[in-house]
Amino acid sequence: MKLFLIVEVIVLVLGLLVAVVRTSKVPALFPIRMLAAVYCDFFRGIPVILLVYLVGFGVPALNLSGLPTDPLVLAGIALSLAYSSYVAEVYRAGIASIHPSQTDAGLATGLTRIQTLRFVVIPQAVRRVRPPLLNDFISLQKDVALVSVLGIAEAFQTAQIITLSTFNYTPLIAAALLYLAVTFPMARILDHITAREQINS
Repeated sequence: MKLFLIVEVIVLVLGLLVAVVRTSKVPALFPIRMLAAVYCDFFRGIPVILLVYLVGFGVPALNLSGLPTDPLVLAGIALSLAYSSYVAEVYRAGIASIHPSQTDAGLATGLTRIQTLRFVVIPQAVRRVRPPLLNDFISLQKDVALVSVLGIAEAFQTAQIITLSTFNYTPLIAAALLYLAVTFPMARILDHITAREQINS
């Protein structure tokens, strides 16, 4: 749970930064836009379990000073890289869906381009992409189980070990309920926020 919550915050921030760079039309940012596009294509193209394996075992194998060696930290880095690329594309779609007149209206009121992006475009874009963001975070919450390939004990692996030693499948059911205990409230909270906004509008 702790790993999931930390990675979720990193993914939200990093994904938004990548999306803003990719949607920028400033000519000077063209090289950075290209790097952001390569970032998304690269990390979306690698299976998450392979990325966890490569980062988790590859980084310590480099034997370079200053690099993290804690499997939990490395697993968090791998999950953050993978899911920020997915979330960046969701954000990018949301930003692209905002009509240019919204930007023009923000600039007409005296806001700078950055202020218009921050106070006008991004809030509307985030509201539009909340359902697909929720899907990504439900997937992230389940993919946290992949960290077991690095030897980290998590719910599924622990339940599997107990089941194999006792032939009792109750721990697997308990692990499934643990995941549902997170995903159900997230879905219901999103439904409540959406319904409240529809009533207010």
